[in-house]
Amino acid sequence: MGTDSRAAGALLARARTLHLQTGNLLNWGRLRKKCPSTHSEELRDCIQKTLNEWSSQISPDLVREFPDVLECTVSHAVEKINPDEREEMKVSGKVHGSDSEVLLACSVLGVAQLDSVIIASPPIEDGVNLSLEHLRPYWEELENLVQSKKIVAIGTSDLDKTQLEQLYQWAQVKPNSNQVNLASCCVMPPDLTAFAKQFDIQLLTHNDPKELLSEASFQEALQESIPDIQAHEWVPLWLLRYSVIVKSRGIIKSKGYILQAKRRGS
Repeated sequence: MGTDSRAAGALLARARTLHLQTGNLLNWGRLRKKCPSTHSEELRDCIQKTLNEWSSQISPDLVREFPDVLECTVSHAVEKINPDEREEMKVSGKVHGSDSEVLLACSVLGVAQLDSVIIASPPIEDGVNLSLEHLRPYWEELENLVQSKKIVAIGTSDLDKTQLEQLYQWAQVKPNSNQVNLASCCVMPPDLTAFAKQFDIQLLTHNDPKELLSEASFQEALQESIPDIQAHEWVPLWLLRYSVIVKSRGIIKSKGYILQAKRRGS
């Protein structure tokens, strides 16, 4: 086992929180040679490559400090937006879990706010129907970020007409979009289409799996990258996938992932 892996393992054994940032995936030359077939595969690949690169760059000072919060990133892949070009870019994200990562994304990208954020449906037990009560705490966090001018517009994912209507009627900041999964719906439901049109809600499509990053998948990626670690102790808390698009040309300038994981019992 290499010194890099041992140092990373020692740090993770003492840390309580892990912040992992992939940086701009378009700067990952090696990643582009392989085309993952799903977002989940791409994410797992990114986690492993980021951990491997980070492990190889650990400084002796960091090992001596044993920080509670580890910032795991790759400096050459990080790319902030040029302030002079900000108006030409649309910066958007999709949140899985808590909304805390929005503030981190602003810092990573060097912007004051994100143009739009969509929240994935929160995890619920099998056999339980998603209700407004499940959505409320997550939506309130997003509303606070809109009111503090960290986000311009917010949207939802995988809500049917009834769920979207309940959220719309209750919310102070109304959803401006709703993503529909193509795997579960080849044609937009007429009632959803009619409601969205009436209240000027944009209907979008996506092909994300129900769970983009499972606990087991994250732990496997961690174990493969850093064998000298108790991977089962680490649990992913939230995840943000972001993209930066040049408005006038519709091309992706930057995309990446930011996630937070926590060690059990810490």
